[in-house]
Amino acid sequence: MKKVVTFGEVMMRLSPPGFAKFSQANTLDVVYGGGEANVAISLAYLGLNASHVTRFPDNLIGYSAAQFLRHHWLDSSWILYGDQLMGKYFLEKGAVHRPSQVVYEREGSAFSRIEPGMVDWRAVFRDADWFHWTGITPAISAGAAACTLEAIKTANEMGVSVSADIHSRKNLWNFGKTEKEIMPELIAGCDVVIGSYKDISSIFDMDTEGDETERFISAASQLMNLHPRIQKVFDKDRKTVSASHNSIRGKMWNGKRFHKTNKLEVTHIVDRVGTGDAYAAGLIYGLLHYTDDLEALKFATAACALKHTVEGDANMVALDSVLELMNGNTSGKIIR
Repeated sequence: MKKVVTFGEVMMRLSPPGFAKFSQANTLDVVYGGGEANVAISLAYLGLNASHVTRFPDNLIGYSAAQFLRHHWLDSSWILYGDQLMGKYFLEKGAVHRPSQVVYEREGSAFSRIEPGMVDWRAVFRDADWFHWTGITPAISAGAAACTLEAIKTANEMGVSVSADIHSRKNLWNFGKTEKEIMPELIAGCDVVIGSYKDISSIFDMDTEGDETERFISAASQLMNLHPRIQKVFDKDRKTVSASHNSIRGKMWNGKRFHKTNKLEVTHIVDRVGTGDAYAAGLIYGLLHYTDDLEALKFATAACALKHTVEGDANMVALDSVLELMNGNTSGKIIR
């Protein structure tokens, strides 16, 4: 069984029931999620051995979050505990023409106070096949950025494949360093990168021209020339018809060929959050199990589309369901 390790903050998610607005709510639903943990949970449901490294507050909330990860089959052996604050975000789910809205409360969280040397990365990566991180983690704090670099360097030394979803949130970079100062060194240690031409161009000050496809290929090619370790660059196209109806298409550049999938229509979105993480998880699974890049891309796109039908942050969908959609079965018929 393949082993994948992820690293990043897990937050408490608080939402009104269903599609209610906060002004209508008397109760809030609680789940836990974070980009990297969502990837790990998705991979666990696909049958892989998945482990998430994070830091929780040393209190009932932190223990509850850890139990949530264990409940969804994650190895929690490398969870650290300390301090008292849990990162939180408040989600009001949109519908039809009303967009979803998110408010974050993560400053001073236990994870933001993680420091280099706290994690024994050599022990973490023992027998691991893959390590995944996102651009959100190094934006949280100087300590989180340093720990991410520490993890990447150790993975490189131990022959563990490294992937990153480099999309970040610019308003998180408030600890005295910028995305352009921190991200290039981290990305240089990756084998696989997930990011749009806008993400890549912004971090590396690249110029691109042409339509969306031409710009993506240009940015990906320049990135791979700049950092030869990178073998493949992925992204997805999303057309938002409404908050309830999106279409999804995966795409990639491997240095020689451009691949894209057919569009998948998601006409009745249940939960939009975590769909990018489901795509990343699908790519990791696909690249570990298929020799054909296009097959891996099809798998990732199907996984992403299915996440839109699952409540919560993570894609709790079994392998057979992804394979069915990947192979063209869009009927949604009852399985008996």
